[in-house]
Amino acid sequence: MKFTLIISGSGGQGVMSIGMSLAGSAVEGGMHATFMPLYGPEQRGGSAKCTVIVSDSEIVSPLPKQSDGLIVMNETSFKKFTPELKPGGVLVRNINRTTSALKRTDIEVVDVPADDLAHELGSDKIANIILIGAMLGYSGMLDPAVFMASLEHKFAAKGAEVVELNRKALDKGLELGRAAKKA
Repeated sequence: MKFTLIISGSGGQGVMSIGMSLAGSAVEGGMHATFMPLYGPEQRGGSAKCTVIVSDSEIVSPLPKQSDGLIVMNETSFKKFTPELKPGGVLVRNINRTTSALKRTDIEVVDVPADDLAHELGSDKIANIILIGAMLGYSGMLDPAVFMASLEHKFAAKGAEVVELNRKALDKGLELGRAAKKA
């Protein structure tokens, strides 16, 4: 199985952090993975995009023509990167920050109010975890337990409360992704 995912948003939304965590956890779980960042010229608030490929076999090229999945965290990313999603691919979008109507009918869509859910869970910083959870729940691209183990390792020094907050965010996203898959 090979799955190509684009994660996009603006600087400061955790695009690169979540991409690196996803690729790293895939490798820790015994799979092959690539992580390819792409930054806008701005430091914070500018465009941010990364491509993550997860595969059970060797990856030949880290830059695919089209992706199997796309996570968009804001309106600019929605408009800019939706054409890079292949027909039949899955789009997970933060509907708190995307307002345009979707014009494509050849893709699967999981709408997630990630900002609202992150705020309800207690931290606006975990919207990216909710979105990746929705993608994992829908696509099955990586075992969520492998990804959670990576988050536990990453946030262990920040304390059990931060680890648990990320677990709740991932679980919420997984729930939404799995529910959308069944619908």
